[in-house]
Amino acid sequence: MWLIPIAFVVFLICGTAFAYLMGAVSVITFITLDKAQFLSIMPQRIFSQLDVFAFMAMPLFILTAEIMTRAGVMRCLVDFALSVVGRFKGGLGHVNILTSVFFAGVSGSAVADSASLSRSFVPEMVNRGYDKYYAGAITAASSMIGPIIPPSIIMIIYGGLTSTSVAALFVAGIVPGLLLAGVLLALNVFMAYRYDHPGGKASEIPPFFPSLLRALPALCLPAVILGSLVFGLATPTEGSAIAVLVAILAGLTYRGLSWSMLIDAIEATARMTGTIFIILAAISILGYLAGQMGWSEALARWVEAFHLTGFRFLVFLMVIFLIAGMFMDTTVAVTLMVPLFAVQAINQGVDPVHLGILICLNLCIGLITPPLGKCLVLVAALTSLNYWRLAWVAMPFILVQIALLFVLARFPELTLALPRALGF
Repeated sequence: MWLIPIAFVVFLICGTAFAYLMGAVSVITFITLDKAQFLSIMPQRIFSQLDVFAFMAMPLFILTAEIMTRAGVMRCLVDFALSVVGRFKGGLGHVNILTSVFFAGVSGSAVADSASLSRSFVPEMVNRGYDKYYAGAITAASSMIGPIIPPSIIMIIYGGLTSTSVAALFVAGIVPGLLLAGVLLALNVFMAYRYDHPGGKASEIPPFFPSLLRALPALCLPAVILGSLVFGLATPTEGSAIAVLVAILAGLTYRGLSWSMLIDAIEATARMTGTIFIILAAISILGYLAGQMGWSEALARWVEAFHLTGFRFLVFLMVIFLIAGMFMDTTVAVTLMVPLFAVQAINQGVDPVHLGILICLNLCIGLITPPLGKCLVLVAALTSLNYWRLAWVAMPFILVQIALLFVLARFPELTLALPRALGF
């Protein structure tokens, strides 16, 4: 058995990609435990893991985000957000958060949001008199809204792994996403008055209605996606195809989309989709190994021994997923840990939709939590900021997000009221 952790560490030190690492270690474990005969059905296991109708929506939503990002939508969303909240004290902080809310309906990715906003907002906030570390911290924190407000790649993967309605997850993410934006806006107000942040000058604020008209094509995208799902006009996969069409039309409206950009978007989509599906394939082998070794049963006995039931089990899960989010990519964390832990939570009566939203928010918070918060590292690299000082300035934002996470865990009605009202 010592061969397994040794092989894991050796492959990890050699820089082996995670998918190949997990696949290789799983195969070595089967051989070491004299279970090599089970490897003959691995192709079937891998195919059954990937043959999920909900997963078809994933590449189309990724393509939608790639098209909209290349079409120049960011400038229009920033101008609209500036026209709404730019005049208030700490206005650019508000604009930063509100732009993340709008952009969430386009990208669905925290990493994409933090990369896009870092290049545009941090230099602008510094020029307007904000501390550069505060500008970086609020940019990283607001990017967490991206995967919560639909569409969300994490929710699609979770839905496919647990056979949970992706449409219900999308609808359930709206209220938590807006609550997350609300607590960040409230904290920005407090910081603005404490550190005397500037407000926007009237002469620099774009007019509201022209800004709204320019941003309307991008703002219509999440409305089209959710509308088609809520009214039963389309499945999530069909809705993702409609989203691609709307994104192309919006790109032509902004006159920022060309054939070369469209080809680049398709190539980027293929690379990202391939990466995600390779990880899913490798995790399917590990999942089969876990079943053969009885990991789920062992976890159930451990949970019962420590009397982790109800809300206490949810708190335990939140801690586990928060730690995982600090060190692991969100796709890897979801595919690796959800099959192991979600079954236990659902067996204890936790609603799978509620659990999905909690896991999504949990992993997103991990992206800005030291020591290895991916979005925090990205913002620090793109803006040439000291990582540890940026992490210290980001701590108030991390703490309010963790507080919101536990409020949502304690009061599931906040998450489930809207999908139940709409019949999910």
